[in-house]
Amino acid sequence: MIGFISRRIAQTIVVTLLLTFLTFLLFHSLPGGPARAILGRRASSAQLAAFTKANGLDKSVFVQFGDYLSRLLHGDLGFSYKQNQSVSAILGEQIPKSLVLVSVSTVLALVIGLSTGLFQAIRRNSIADHALTGTAFILYAMPDFFLGLILIDIFAIRLHLFPTEGPQGSWTEAFTQPKGMVLPIATLTLTSIAIFSRYMRSSALDVFGQDYIRVVRAKGASGGRVLWSHTLRNAGIPIVTLLGLSLPGLFSGALITEEVFNYPGIGLETFVAAFNRDYPVELAITVIVGVTTLVGNLVADLAYGLLDPRVRLR
Repeated sequence: MIGFISRRIAQTIVVTLLLTFLTFLLFHSLPGGPARAILGRRASSAQLAAFTKANGLDKSVFVQFGDYLSRLLHGDLGFSYKQNQSVSAILGEQIPKSLVLVSVSTVLALVIGLSTGLFQAIRRNSIADHALTGTAFILYAMPDFFLGLILIDIFAIRLHLFPTEGPQGSWTEAFTQPKGMVLPIATLTLTSIAIFSRYMRSSALDVFGQDYIRVVRAKGASGGRVLWSHTLRNAGIPIVTLLGLSLPGLFSGALITEEVFNYPGIGLETFVAAFNRDYPVELAITVIVGVTTLVGNLVADLAYGLLDPRVRLR
């Protein structure tokens, strides 16, 4: 088990270094160079030269990359000249808001999706199974922004049940103003339920056909015990990996959802930074989302190894 964990951690570290190196190259591949891209076209030659010297852009690429890694390890994500403050301070205010949105949506999608998929596996080929399958396909194919606009039109404009935008203050307002979070969370949850329910249905049907399930039933085990003690644990193993791989999709969905509902999280900050050509913020978000995805995959691999001992031998 120690060897399995060590290999997965080593792989994550290597990929993280590659990710930071690619981000570093992107920063140095900006049109006109980093100094011109950040200061703008109107910057004079003297200003460009001063910026280049102050930020060490006149050093060798390897020295610059070493400095870049050192700053990242110390929590320095750069400085936004557009907003005149550090990127760490900017994202420090936005990340907790997105974490609330993504985490609550993910938990709801998991609970509802796994329950729905298990129900469909039990009621295979029934009317309810076909109806839920059709609904899942519709939600899976529907873009996040389109679903969000539909929810706004129905529940905010027509029925006046919820506001059209999310809470605008600190992340704690997600709990003090829960009505503002209903539609953004519902958008992310509904688009994620389809994925989890389909995988759970397929996995549960595969488990139902295994010999050990037939043996357990032959021994007289109740339906509930077969379902919860044997089927759910084994059918849920692929979902662990799926959850880790779904993190990039959840963050990209949060980007669109936050823009639709004007929710000031990291997703909306990404859109605003791209519009304003705030490159330090864009690159910092790229690193954060990439590292978060890698950590999520690492946790999924370790959890998969704990649930299925056969994986540890690979």
